[in-house]
Amino acid sequence: MPAHEGHHTYDAVVVGGGHNGLVAAAYLARAGRSVLVLERLGDTGGAAVSTRPFAGVDARLSRYSYLVSLLPRKIVDDLGLRFRVQGRTISSYTPVERGGRPTGLLVGGGEDRTREAFARLTGGEREYASWQRFYGMTGRVAQRVFPTLTEPLPSREELRRRIDDEEAWRTLFEEPIGAAVEANFSDDLVRGVVLTDALIGTFADAHDPSLKQNCCFLYHVIGGGTGAWDVPVGGMGALTDALAAAARDAGAVIATGHEAVRIATDGRSAEVTWRSADGEGVTTARHVLVGASPQALAALTGDAPPAPAEGAQLKVNMLLKRLPRLRDGSVDPREAFAGTFHIAEGYEQLATAHAQAAAGALPAAPPSEIYCHSLTDPTILGPDLVAQGYQTLTLFGLHTPARLFAGDNDAVRDQLLEATLAQLDAHLSEPLADCLAPDADGRPCIEAKTPLDLERDLGLPGGNIFHRDLSWPYADEGTGRWGVETPHANVLLCGAGAVRGGGVSGVPGHNAAMAVLEATSGE
Repeated sequence: MPAHEGHHTYDAVVVGGGHNGLVAAAYLARAGRSVLVLERLGDTGGAAVSTRPFAGVDARLSRYSYLVSLLPRKIVDDLGLRFRVQGRTISSYTPVERGGRPTGLLVGGGEDRTREAFARLTGGEREYASWQRFYGMTGRVAQRVFPTLTEPLPSREELRRRIDDEEAWRTLFEEPIGAAVEANFSDDLVRGVVLTDALIGTFADAHDPSLKQNCCFLYHVIGGGTGAWDVPVGGMGALTDALAAAARDAGAVIATGHEAVRIATDGRSAEVTWRSADGEGVTTARHVLVGASPQALAALTGDAPPAPAEGAQLKVNMLLKRLPRLRDGSVDPREAFAGTFHIAEGYEQLATAHAQAAAGALPAAPPSEIYCHSLTDPTILGPDLVAQGYQTLTLFGLHTPARLFAGDNDAVRDQLLEATLAQLDAHLSEPLADCLAPDADGRPCIEAKTPLDLERDLGLPGGNIFHRDLSWPYADEGTGRWGVETPHANVLLCGAGAVRGGGVSGVPGHNAAMAVLEATSGE
């Protein structure tokens, strides 16, 4: 329904129909508020969508975001979503060559298998014991921190008391994560596997004094109170389709193809100017919730923009006729690719890649991680593809900041993709190219997205998947009660750039809706 049909005044206008905006809309509509969602693109979902990227091929892939950990069960239950996730029996596999022979580390498949894998790689029991101890600590932190994400922001000291573990607090919140990695683990490969969770979408060194790598690590180990990363059944679009349905069923109006271009507010009432193919219009609202980035919010309100954001990742989607065979014959590819398959992510390799990128060059050995959605959830493939043994591969590359693509995005993308796949091929007994499926036009089914591509396609500032550097999940100067507040009393930030934003969580959407409902509870 176009925004100019029906009434022109709403209790709330939500700018952006990504998953966070849809969460906010669904909560407010279910609470009896009139809600309008303005979405610039032709469909809802933002980065959390499923699409068929390859011509004539019945494969519906999670094109951008692709795994779920931070979505609270509370949101799924509160909104009655018909959505579920599937756990992965294998956590990760990391191939390496040692002593002139291919080997690797398989984490998962039961405690005994994991212990044996550590012993086979490292020659003893020490690393596995350290692994259990370290992740026992992060698991206890997860149990105590994750439930706070949908509560009003605790203070730093309140969160510290809630964690109630001074060693864990120092490790995660006060010292660069590299210090803990080096103190707890001695094997370079094991160190690298641990560190990668601190670098997803975050361009930093293990010892960066800003601790932004620690903040990234924290969000990657607290999801669901366990740190598990699960596969969205039906693809990521299944979540946003369910959210859009929940919002509509509760009475929210969703107007796609409508781009908000201005927000004028006096703190009590706001006017949102929007543009569509049919022209411009203005809608009045008590509250405006913005699911776009802080940069976009500033542009809408005319406020001073925040510091520029920069993404640092390569996203590659592939469809294969079959999984490639591995040089390490001790592991089945169906297990190796079912979890996170780490490439060029040894501890020293990660440090070298960061240093090269920081100096303005593409990493010579680009680090990346891969997983196969269809091994856990084949429903994203058509029956014929499943019967023929087709599989998907999703690759997420690290340490490729947007600045590296500024000169010639297309040429640098091609160069980076070639170098990244070469790192994978080094651990395969057959070239990946031989396994790629063709599309209807005979072209290989592979697409790559740089930070600049994400900025163009989705409006992500600098291609940053979190909209900005992640923030600690506690109150700080100017954060407000819920971490969604802005300088304007009735304009809230409900996107990934909110405090406790980032990832597919719905948390900022929930918290912005709670802030509105609190503010209007006596009316």
